[in-house]
Amino acid sequence: MIKKILVVTMVLVALMSNAQEGTSSPYSFYGVGIQKFKGTVENRAMGGLSIYADSIHLNLQNPASFGELRLTAYTVGASYNNYNINSQTESSSGDNATLDYLAIGIPAGKFGFGFGVIPSTAVGYQLENTDNSGQEERFTGTGGLNKVFLAAGFKANDNLSVGLDLNYNFGNIEEKSILSRPEVQFDTREITNANLSSFSLSLGLRYRTMISEQLELSVSVVSTPSFSLTFDSTRELSTILLGNNGQEIVVDRQETVLEDSEIDIPAEVKVGGGIGSPKKWFIGAEYVYTDSGDFTEALFIRENVVYSDASKFKIGGFFTPKYNSLTNYLSRVTYRAGFRYEETGLNINDQSIDEFGISFGVGLPVGRLFSNANFGFEYGQRGTKDFGLVREDFFNVSISLSLNDKWFRKIKFN
Repeated sequence: MIKKILVVTMVLVALMSNAQEGTSSPYSFYGVGIQKFKGTVENRAMGGLSIYADSIHLNLQNPASFGELRLTAYTVGASYNNYNINSQTESSSGDNATLDYLAIGIPAGKFGFGFGVIPSTAVGYQLENTDNSGQEERFTGTGGLNKVFLAAGFKANDNLSVGLDLNYNFGNIEEKSILSRPEVQFDTREITNANLSSFSLSLGLRYRTMISEQLELSVSVVSTPSFSLTFDSTRELSTILLGNNGQEIVVDRQETVLEDSEIDIPAEVKVGGGIGSPKKWFIGAEYVYTDSGDFTEALFIRENVVYSDASKFKIGGFFTPKYNSLTNYLSRVTYRAGFRYEETGLNINDQSIDEFGISFGVGLPVGRLFSNANFGFEYGQRGTKDFGLVREDFFNVSISLSLNDKWFRKIKFN
């Protein structure tokens, strides 16, 4: 079983890192792309909350949650995104589908361990700019940043759990720009290809205690220190001729290996709390602060863009009528809902690019033990149509399987 899981993991790592285009957002033009991973489907259906954890689900946003596992849990999630992009004069639409995460958690007494792969950011854009002279520039970009993580959690006592994530971040970003001038027969094409890599870590803490016979208080803190992301880059400069069908015929080409460079990925802190009745309902709120005010572009130089410190506000929860009902299936279904608002820290033309999302979802029991299929739905907006910018309206449908098993059993002899 373990060998099969390792083989599947390696295959999915290859697929995630090479075959996905996880966004079509023009705002992925900046930095290392837009944030792709915002929690498991269970988290995202509650506005992205990372506070809640239990003994059968994986919470991939707080490593302390691995210390609370009592059954082996493995999960895989995917999503479908439909979007509309609007400016003051034009609009476009499209869709894409991606595999969002794959992870396994294994309990071992007071300890819990996990590993998996997650696409962290996504780049995918097509932009055009034409000036008054008829000169046209076209930009396309693909790629993103992924991470493979190894996590460990420790349940110090009945109330407190702590954890650590060790991450290897890797990926590739390719940007292509084509300059066309009306008085020149040939066009100029520039392709920059950057391989990204780094190590990082996250520290997590979860505290919970009963404040009455029915109510439980939960508090969560996750800290991710700043880390340096290394770029190993090449740049190709070509003279091309564009065919009628858009084919790019290379007339002359010159390739340069660029000097390795680094950027500092900002530190992040998540703090949240909530109350609920165990296995019945929960409601919580969370604040996320990202120290991105000093972030600077290292490889792709952008104009009219600055960064400020970013903030996220999340609120959400769930309700399960009766998790152990033997006669009513709907009573065992978990119903989730949430809201999030983000000040992304990206400022273009002196305007802050903000984002919000409204979400809901269900967890449907399947199979034996406590396995379930989770569905999430989210409507949201990013950006604005004013000041020469664009607004994105998006609708996400996400699905995950959260499967449980008991790998290690004590064998009794008579």
